[in-house]
Amino acid sequence: MVEYMIKVRVRCFAAIREIVGVSELFVELPEGSTLMQLIHLLHGQFPQLQALTGSVLFSVNREYASPDTRLAGGDEVAFIPPVSGGADA
Repeated sequence: MVEYMIKVRVRCFAAIREIVGVSELFVELPEGSTLMQLIHLLHGQFPQLQALTGSVLFSVNREYASPDTRLAGGDEVAFIPPVSGGADA
Protein backbone atom coordinates (compact mmCIF):
# COMPACT_ATOMS: atom_id res chain seq x y z
CA MET A 1 0.00 0.00 0.00
CA VAL A 2 1.38 3.39 -0.99
CA GLU A 3 0.96 6.14 1.59
CA TYR A 4 0.51 9.54 -0.02
CA MET A 5 1.89 12.55 1.79
CA ILE A 6 0.65 16.14 1.89
CA LYS A 7 2.57 19.26 2.83
CA VAL A 8 1.04 22.02 4.94
CA ARG A 9 2.39 25.41 5.93
CA VAL A 10 2.29 26.09 9.67
CA ARG A 11 2.42 29.73 10.79
CA CYS A 12 3.65 30.39 14.32
CA PHE A 13 3.07 33.54 16.34
CA ALA A 14 4.33 35.04 19.64
CA ALA A 15 5.13 32.38 22.29
CA ILE A 16 4.76 29.58 19.76
CA ARG A 17 7.28 31.22 17.44
CA GLU A 18 9.68 31.57 20.39
CA ILE A 19 9.40 27.85 21.18
CA VAL A 20 9.69 26.67 17.58
CA GLY A 21 12.33 29.22 16.62
CA VAL A 22 10.79 30.22 13.28
CA SER A 23 7.66 32.00 12.09
CA GLU A 24 6.64 29.21 9.72
CA LEU A 25 7.25 25.52 9.13
CA PHE A 26 6.44 23.21 6.26
CA VAL A 27 5.29 19.83 7.55
CA GLU A 28 4.59 16.60 5.66
CA LEU A 29 1.77 14.40 6.90
CA PRO A 30 -0.02 11.34 5.56
CA GLU A 31 -2.98 12.20 3.33
CA GLY A 32 -6.20 12.38 5.36
CA SER A 33 -4.46 13.66 8.51
CA THR A 34 -6.34 15.88 10.92
CA LEU A 35 -5.28 19.04 12.67
CA MET A 36 -4.98 16.97 15.88
CA GLN A 37 -2.44 14.68 14.21
CA LEU A 38 -0.41 17.73 13.20
CA ILE A 39 -0.59 19.04 16.77
CA HIS A 40 0.65 15.70 18.16
CA LEU A 41 3.48 15.64 15.63
CA LEU A 42 4.61 19.12 16.62
CA HIS A 43 4.31 18.32 20.33
CA GLY A 44 6.73 15.46 19.70
CA GLN A 45 9.21 17.76 17.94
CA PHE A 46 8.75 20.68 20.34
CA PRO A 47 7.69 19.32 23.78
CA GLN A 48 7.45 22.85 25.25
CA LEU A 49 4.36 23.43 23.09
CA GLN A 50 2.45 21.08 25.39
CA ALA A 51 2.49 23.78 28.09
CA LEU A 52 0.19 25.85 25.87
CA THR A 53 -2.34 23.04 25.32
CA GLY A 54 -5.86 24.29 25.90
CA SER A 55 -5.03 27.95 25.35
CA VAL A 56 -4.07 27.88 21.66
CA LEU A 57 -6.57 28.47 18.86
CA PHE A 58 -6.09 27.11 15.36
CA SER A 59 -7.06 28.22 11.90
CA VAL A 60 -6.91 26.44 8.58
CA ASN A 61 -6.82 28.68 5.55
CA ARG A 62 -7.65 31.70 7.74
CA GLU A 63 -10.78 30.21 9.30
CA TYR A 64 -10.96 28.94 12.85
CA ALA A 65 -10.78 25.17 12.92
CA SER A 66 -11.36 22.33 15.38
CA PRO A 67 -8.82 19.57 16.03
CA ASP A 68 -10.83 17.08 13.96
CA THR A 69 -10.50 19.23 10.79
CA ARG A 70 -9.00 17.21 7.91
CA LEU A 71 -6.01 18.80 6.24
CA ALA A 72 -5.22 18.90 2.54
CA GLY A 73 -2.01 19.57 0.67
CA GLY A 74 -1.22 23.28 0.51
CA ASP A 75 -3.32 24.21 3.55
CA GLU A 76 -2.11 27.06 5.73
CA VAL A 77 -2.45 26.27 9.42
CA ALA A 78 -1.98 28.97 12.05
CA PHE A 79 -1.28 28.31 15.71
CA ILE A 80 -2.70 31.31 17.57
CA PRO A 81 -1.44 31.66 21.15
CA PRO A 82 -3.28 33.45 23.93
CA VAL A 83 -3.00 37.23 23.78
CA SER A 84 -2.46 39.43 26.78
CA GLY A 85 -1.81 43.06 27.39
CA GLY A 86 -3.74 46.23 26.91
CA ALA A 87 -4.78 48.75 29.48
CA ASP A 88 -7.74 49.37 31.72
CA ALA A 89 -10.18 51.97 30.47
